[in-house]
Amino acid sequence: MKPRVSVIIPVYNEGDGVVRHLERILREVLLTAEILIVHDMPEDTTVPYAQELARHDPRVRTVLNTYGPGPANAVRYGIDAARAPVAVVTMADGCDDPRQIDDLARLVDRGVVVASASRYMPGGQQVGGPRFKRMASRWAGRSLWLLARVGTRDATNSFKAYDTDFVREVGIESRTGFEIGIELTAKATRLGRPVAEIPTIWLDRQLGESRFDVGRFLPSYLRWYFFAFGRRLNLDQLTARWAARKPDVVPADRNKEDTPA
Repeated sequence: MKPRVSVIIPVYNEGDGVVRHLERILREVLLTAEILIVHDMPEDTTVPYAQELARHDPRVRTVLNTYGPGPANAVRYGIDAARAPVAVVTMADGCDDPRQIDDLARLVDRGVVVASASRYMPGGQQVGGPRFKRMASRWAGRSLWLLARVGTRDATNSFKAYDTDFVREVGIESRTGFEIGIELTAKATRLGRPVAEIPTIWLDRQLGESRFDVGRFLPSYLRWYFFAFGRRLNLDQLTARWAARKPDVVPADRNKEDTPA
Protein backbone atom coordinates (compact mmCIF):
# COMPACT_ATOMS: atom_id res chain seq x y z
CA MET A 1 0.00 0.00 0.00
CA LYS A 2 1.35 3.42 -0.95
CA PRO A 3 2.12 5.41 2.21
CA ARG A 4 0.37 8.70 2.91
CA VAL A 5 3.40 10.14 4.67
CA SER A 6 7.15 9.56 4.42
CA VAL A 7 8.97 10.38 7.65
CA ILE A 8 12.55 11.46 6.83
CA ILE A 9 15.07 11.02 9.66
CA PRO A 10 18.71 11.95 8.93
CA VAL A 11 21.04 10.09 11.27
CA TYR A 12 24.72 10.06 12.15
CA ASN A 13 26.08 7.41 14.53
CA GLU A 14 23.09 7.53 16.87
CA GLY A 15 23.70 3.96 18.02
CA ASP A 16 21.09 2.38 20.26
CA GLY A 17 19.93 5.84 21.35
CA VAL A 18 17.72 6.01 18.26
CA VAL A 19 15.62 2.99 19.25
CA ARG A 20 13.42 4.67 21.82
CA HIS A 21 12.63 7.57 19.50
CA LEU A 22 11.85 5.29 16.55
CA GLU A 23 9.59 3.17 18.73
CA ARG A 24 7.68 6.31 19.73
CA ILE A 25 7.28 7.30 16.08
CA LEU A 26 6.03 3.84 15.15
CA ARG A 27 3.59 3.95 18.04
CA GLU A 28 2.30 7.49 17.49
CA VAL A 29 2.02 7.73 13.68
CA LEU A 30 -1.38 6.39 12.70
CA LEU A 31 -1.40 7.33 9.01
CA THR A 32 -0.06 4.81 6.53
CA ALA A 33 3.63 5.65 6.65
CA GLU A 34 7.17 4.77 5.73
CA ILE A 35 10.00 5.74 8.07
CA LEU A 36 13.20 6.47 6.13
CA ILE A 37 16.38 6.32 8.20
CA VAL A 38 18.84 8.18 5.99
CA HIS A 39 22.50 7.57 6.75
CA ASP A 40 25.72 8.71 5.03
CA MET A 41 27.81 5.55 5.36
CA PRO A 42 27.09 1.81 5.57
CA GLU A 43 28.98 1.52 8.86
CA ASP A 44 26.86 4.15 10.64
CA THR A 45 26.14 2.82 14.15
CA THR A 46 22.43 3.63 13.75
CA VAL A 47 21.95 1.12 10.93
CA PRO A 48 21.91 -2.23 12.79
CA TYR A 49 19.41 -0.94 15.36
CA ALA A 50 17.14 0.50 12.67
CA GLN A 51 17.36 -2.69 10.64
CA GLU A 52 16.45 -4.75 13.68
CA LEU A 53 13.29 -2.64 14.03
CA ALA A 54 12.66 -3.06 10.28
CA ARG A 55 12.58 -6.84 10.71
CA HIS A 56 9.55 -6.44 12.96
CA ASP A 57 7.90 -3.41 11.30
CA PRO A 58 7.98 -3.03 7.50
CA ARG A 59 7.37 0.71 7.75
CA VAL A 60 11.04 1.22 8.65
CA ARG A 61 13.58 1.49 5.80
CA THR A 62 17.26 2.32 6.07
CA VAL A 63 18.41 4.37 3.09
CA LEU A 64 22.02 5.10 2.14
CA ASN A 65 22.47 8.74 1.13
CA THR A 66 24.70 9.14 -1.95
CA TYR A 67 24.36 12.92 -2.35
CA GLY A 68 27.21 13.69 0.04
CA PRO A 69 27.68 14.00 3.80
CA GLY A 70 25.67 16.20 6.10
CA PRO A 71 22.04 16.68 7.15
CA ALA A 72 21.04 18.84 4.15
CA ASN A 73 22.12 16.17 1.69
CA ALA A 74 20.47 13.45 3.78
CA VAL A 75 17.16 15.32 3.77
CA ARG A 76 17.42 15.99 0.02
CA TYR A 77 18.07 12.33 -0.64
CA GLY A 78 15.28 11.24 1.68
CA ILE A 79 12.69 13.45 -0.01
CA ASP A 80 13.80 12.23 -3.44
CA ALA A 81 13.46 8.64 -2.21
CA ALA A 82 10.06 9.25 -0.55
CA ARG A 83 7.09 7.36 -1.96
CA ALA A 84 4.36 9.38 -0.22
CA PRO A 85 2.85 12.70 -1.35
CA VAL A 86 3.82 14.20 2.02
CA ALA A 87 7.28 14.17 3.60
CA VAL A 88 7.79 15.02 7.27
CA VAL A 89 11.35 15.81 8.35
CA THR A 90 12.17 15.10 11.98
CA MET A 91 15.40 14.62 13.87
CA ALA A 92 16.73 11.43 15.47
CA ASP A 93 17.43 13.04 18.84
CA GLY A 94 13.89 12.86 20.24
CA CYS A 95 13.46 16.65 20.52
CA ASP A 96 10.40 16.65 18.25
CA ASP A 97 6.98 15.35 19.29
CA PRO A 98 6.07 12.39 17.02
CA ARG A 99 2.39 12.75 17.92
CA GLN A 100 2.31 15.78 15.64
CA ILE A 101 3.53 14.02 12.50
CA ASP A 102 -0.01 13.05 11.53
CA ASP A 103 -1.31 16.59 12.14
CA LEU A 104 1.43 18.13 10.02
CA ALA A 105 0.79 15.65 7.21
CA ARG A 106 -2.94 16.37 7.27
CA LEU A 107 -2.28 20.09 6.82
CA VAL A 108 -0.41 19.28 3.62
CA ASP A 109 -3.29 17.00 2.59
CA ARG A 110 -5.53 20.06 2.92
CA GLY A 111 -3.44 22.10 0.49
CA VAL A 112 -0.50 23.81 2.20
CA VAL A 113 2.93 23.12 0.75
CA VAL A 114 4.84 23.65 4.01
CA ALA A 115 3.42 22.83 7.45
CA SER A 116 5.61 23.88 10.36
CA ALA A 117 5.70 22.73 13.96
CA SER A 118 6.09 26.08 15.72
CA ARG A 119 7.79 26.66 19.05
CA TYR A 120 6.96 30.36 19.00
CA MET A 121 3.22 30.52 18.41
CA PRO A 122 0.67 30.42 21.26
CA GLY A 123 0.73 26.94 22.76
CA GLY A 124 4.30 26.28 21.64
CA GLN A 125 7.41 26.15 23.78
CA GLN A 126 11.14 25.51 23.61
CA VAL A 127 12.64 23.77 26.62
CA GLY A 128 16.42 23.83 26.94
CA GLY A 129 19.06 24.25 24.28
CA PRO A 130 21.84 26.86 23.93
CA ARG A 131 20.69 30.35 24.88
CA PHE A 132 22.14 32.13 21.81
CA LYS A 133 20.58 29.58 19.46
CA ARG A 134 17.18 30.02 21.16
CA MET A 135 17.33 33.79 20.94
CA ALA A 136 18.50 33.87 17.32
CA SER A 137 15.88 31.36 16.21
CA ARG A 138 13.07 33.21 17.99
CA TRP A 139 14.16 36.56 16.57
CA ALA A 140 14.44 35.18 13.03
CA GLY A 141 11.06 33.46 13.23
CA ARG A 142 9.30 36.47 14.67
CA SER A 143 10.73 38.95 12.17
CA LEU A 144 9.98 36.70 9.18
CA TRP A 145 6.41 36.25 10.44
CA LEU A 146 5.80 39.96 10.93
CA LEU A 147 7.76 41.47 8.06
CA ALA A 148 8.03 38.83 5.32
CA ARG A 149 4.64 37.20 6.04
CA VAL A 150 6.04 33.69 5.70
CA GLY A 151 3.05 31.95 7.32
CA THR A 152 4.87 30.54 10.36
CA ARG A 153 6.56 32.00 13.41
CA ASP A 154 9.17 29.22 13.34
CA ALA A 155 10.69 29.19 9.87
CA THR A 156 14.02 27.87 11.19
CA ASN A 157 12.58 24.73 12.79
CA SER A 158 13.52 21.54 10.92
CA PHE A 159 10.36 19.74 12.08
CA LYS A 160 8.13 20.37 9.06
CA ALA A 161 5.91 18.60 6.56
CA TYR A 162 6.23 19.23 2.83
CA ASP A 163 4.26 18.55 -0.29
CA THR A 164 6.80 16.34 -2.06
CA ASP A 165 5.67 17.51 -5.51
CA PHE A 166 6.29 21.10 -4.43
CA VAL A 167 9.79 20.26 -3.18
CA ARG A 168 10.66 18.49 -6.41
CA GLU A 169 9.35 21.47 -8.39
CA VAL A 170 11.34 24.15 -6.60
CA GLY A 171 14.38 22.05 -5.71
CA ILE A 172 16.61 22.18 -2.65
CA GLU A 173 19.77 24.24 -2.90
CA SER A 174 20.98 23.71 0.66
CA ARG A 175 24.09 21.60 0.94
CA THR A 176 25.34 22.28 4.47
CA GLY A 177 23.20 21.85 7.54
CA PHE A 178 19.64 22.22 8.71
CA GLU A 179 18.67 25.32 6.71
CA ILE A 180 16.30 23.39 4.43
CA GLY A 181 13.35 24.38 6.64
CA ILE A 182 13.88 28.09 6.13
CA GLU A 183 14.81 27.62 2.44
CA LEU A 184 11.56 25.87 1.52
CA THR A 185 9.49 28.25 3.67
CA ALA A 186 11.10 31.23 1.90
CA LYS A 187 10.53 29.69 -1.53
CA ALA A 188 6.87 29.00 -0.76
CA THR A 189 6.48 32.61 0.37
CA ARG A 190 8.09 34.05 -2.77
CA LEU A 191 5.80 31.86 -4.91
CA GLY A 192 2.69 32.76 -2.95
CA ARG A 193 2.09 29.14 -1.89
CA PRO A 194 0.30 28.46 1.42
CA VAL A 195 2.32 27.84 4.59
CA ALA A 196 0.70 26.90 7.91
CA GLU A 197 1.77 26.01 11.45
CA ILE A 198 0.71 24.15 14.56
CA PRO A 199 2.16 24.65 18.06
CA THR A 200 4.81 22.26 19.34
CA ILE A 201 6.80 21.76 22.51
CA TRP A 202 10.46 21.15 21.68
CA LEU A 203 12.56 19.41 24.34
CA ASP A 204 16.34 19.53 24.27
CA ARG A 205 17.95 16.18 23.52
CA GLN A 206 18.66 13.96 26.51
CA LEU A 207 21.19 11.64 24.85
CA GLY A 208 24.25 12.44 22.77
CA GLU A 209 25.52 15.82 21.62
CA SER A 210 24.03 18.26 19.14
CA ARG A 211 25.93 18.61 15.86
CA PHE A 212 24.50 22.05 15.13
CA ASP A 213 27.47 24.35 14.47
CA VAL A 214 26.28 27.99 14.59
CA GLY A 215 29.41 29.39 12.96
CA ARG A 216 29.28 26.93 10.09
CA PHE A 217 25.56 27.03 9.40
CA LEU A 218 24.75 30.71 10.08
CA PRO A 219 25.72 32.05 6.60
CA SER A 220 23.32 29.62 4.95
CA TYR A 221 20.52 30.58 7.32
CA LEU A 222 21.13 34.27 6.65
CA ARG A 223 21.04 33.70 2.90
CA TRP A 224 17.55 32.23 3.04
CA TYR A 225 16.41 34.67 5.71
CA PHE A 226 17.04 37.61 3.38
CA PHE A 227 15.74 35.70 0.36
CA ALA A 228 12.30 35.53 2.02
CA PHE A 229 11.93 39.32 1.76
CA GLY A 230 12.19 39.45 -2.04
CA ARG A 231 9.45 40.22 -4.53
CA ARG A 232 6.96 37.60 -5.69
CA LEU A 233 8.34 35.07 -8.18
CA ASN A 234 6.73 32.63 -10.56
CA LEU A 235 7.88 29.03 -10.79
CA ASP A 236 9.90 29.57 -13.97
CA GLN A 237 11.83 32.42 -12.37
CA LEU A 238 12.52 30.39 -9.25
CA THR A 239 13.59 27.22 -11.01
CA ALA A 240 15.90 29.22 -13.25
CA ARG A 241 17.74 30.30 -10.09
CA TRP A 242 18.61 26.80 -9.01
CA ALA A 243 18.87 24.93 -12.33
CA ALA A 244 22.64 25.26 -12.35
CA ARG A 245 22.81 23.96 -8.78
CA LYS A 246 20.50 20.98 -9.31
CA PRO A 247 22.26 17.72 -8.38
CA ASP A 248 23.08 15.49 -11.34
CA VAL A 249 22.43 12.30 -9.39
CA VAL A 250 19.05 11.01 -8.25
CA PRO A 251 18.21 7.73 -6.54
CA ALA A 252 18.27 4.96 -9.14
CA ASP A 253 15.28 3.35 -7.47
CA ARG A 254 13.10 5.22 -5.01
CA ASN A 255 11.94 1.93 -3.56
CA LYS A 256 15.49 0.73 -2.94
CA GLU A 257 16.63 0.30 0.63
CA ASP A 258 19.51 -1.23 2.50
CA THR A 259 19.44 -4.98 2.88
CA PRO A 260 19.31 -5.88 6.58
CA ALA A 261 22.42 -7.72 7.70
